[in-house]
Amino acid sequence: MSTEQLLGLVTGVVFGFLLQKGRVLRFDKQINAMLLKDMTIFKFMLSSILVGMVGILLLSDLEIIQLSHKPMNVGAIVIGGALFGIGWAIMGFCPGTSIGALGEGRWHAVFAILGMIVGAAIYAELFPFFKSTVLSWKDFGKIGLPEVIDVSHWIIVPIFWSGILALFFWFEKKRL
Repeated sequence: MSTEQLLGLVTGVVFGFLLQKGRVLRFDKQINAMLLKDMTIFKFMLSSILVGMVGILLLSDLEIIQLSHKPMNVGAIVIGGALFGIGWAIMGFCPGTSIGALGEGRWHAVFAILGMIVGAAIYAELFPFFKSTVLSWKDFGKIGLPEVIDVSHWIIVPIFWSGILALFFWFEKKRL
C-alpha cells in the first residue's frame, strides 16, 4: 500500500468517524435537512468546507499540492446537481453518508450505494450522448472565484468564513 493510499484510508476513516459522531448518518437528520428543519448536516458540511478551504489553499501556497479546477460546465452542474439532489431526497443519503450508514450496519443504505453504482454505469454508457448534448452547454473553463473577480483567494476566505459564521449564528438563533 502506497503512502497516498494509506493517507486516503486514514482520512476516510477519520471522516467516517466524524460523520458518525456528528450524527449526520441518521436517516431522521437527512430527512429533516431536506425539509430545512434541522441544519446539523449543513453545519457539518459547511464546517468541513471552511477547514478544507484553508488547508487546501495553504498547501497550494506552500507548493505542496497543485490546484486543478474542474471545468465550470453549466450543463454538467445543473443536471448533476439535480440528479444528486433527487437521489439524496429519495434515499435519504448522500454518497458519504450512505457508506457511513452501511458501516454502522444499516443495510438499507445498500440500495443507495447500488443506485450510485448503477447511475455511474449508465453515465459511462451514455457519455458520448452527454458529450454532444448536456456537456456542450456553456463551458466557462477551469475557473475559480478568485480568477473571476481577480483577487487573492486570501481576500475571499475571510469573507466566506464571516458569511458562514453569521449563518451558523442565525441557525442557532432559530434553533435549527
